[in-house]
Amino acid sequence: MAIAVVFPGQGSQYLGMGKEFYREFDIVREVFDRASQRLGFDMANLCFESSEEELTLTENTQPSILTVSYAIYCVIKKMLPEVSFFAGHSLGEYTACVAAGILSFEDAVYAVKNRGRFMQEAVPVGEGAMAAILGLSGDVVEEVCSKVEGLVQPANYNSPEQIVIAGERDAVERACALLKEMGAKRVVPLKVSAPFHCRLMKPAAERLRSVLAELGFNDAHTPVVSNVTATDVSSGERERELLYIQVTAPVRWYQSVLFMKERGVDTFIEVGPSRVLSGLIKKTDRKLKTVNVEKPSDLERLEALS
Repeated sequence: MAIAVVFPGQGSQYLGMGKEFYREFDIVREVFDRASQRLGFDMANLCFESSEEELTLTENTQPSILTVSYAIYCVIKKMLPEVSFFAGHSLGEYTACVAAGILSFEDAVYAVKNRGRFMQEAVPVGEGAMAAILGLSGDVVEEVCSKVEGLVQPANYNSPEQIVIAGERDAVERACALLKEMGAKRVVPLKVSAPFHCRLMKPAAERLRSVLAELGFNDAHTPVVSNVTATDVSSGERERELLYIQVTAPVRWYQSVLFMKERGVDTFIEVGPSRVLSGLIKKTDRKLKTVNVEKPSDLERLEALS
């Protein structure tokens, strides 16, 4: 058995995430305290006692998911067999970098707090849009987007038949209409605050680059699979550049899963809130084993792997 540990991105959050781990484990409370000290607000209160509206603000969502995911990882890391790769979906790549030793937790949580704010501020509300396209290949979606007037492009390659597009609202709507004509099984407009992972995020990427330049990046003790390249990265300096590019580039998630599978990974452990990545991995290859850890009751399944 070869395993990869993967971390979720934005959209996996819910009020109360991580609360049971927080109650049971000192190390989890320590991680939450470290986040609170770095960011200047009570992370536990945000995750457990605030409101869905407050939690889903992008600049709150990103550091909260990272904190919950990394805190749970701190509980389980000694229980894991040798890890071949770390990976994460968009925001989750930062959690992967912390687990791999590339970034300190404090630097990562500071970076994603700013990343969320920069992404939110890059495009005025209402001017951008995103939509999930189900039942068409990435090649077809790319071709249609290239023919549409205005800016629209693939933003997430989530599974071989689930591609998310992002861009200017009118261009996304035109692309959706054409993709329906091309035979898409479903076209689902997404309730998002900004068009992530497209060229409209260029202002956010430039602002983030300045933040990333201030942080210390180390070489990884275990490779991280980059969203941008869907290949492994061990160089801290290379990862610094890829996290900058990631803001405007599509998330190549299913390609990353296949990359890890081709290198022997047969078991994916998703650490953090919800089970989004486990579902996408199964849609990519049903033979791959997935284990999700978001509550203490999930630890039994980890013990069975040892």
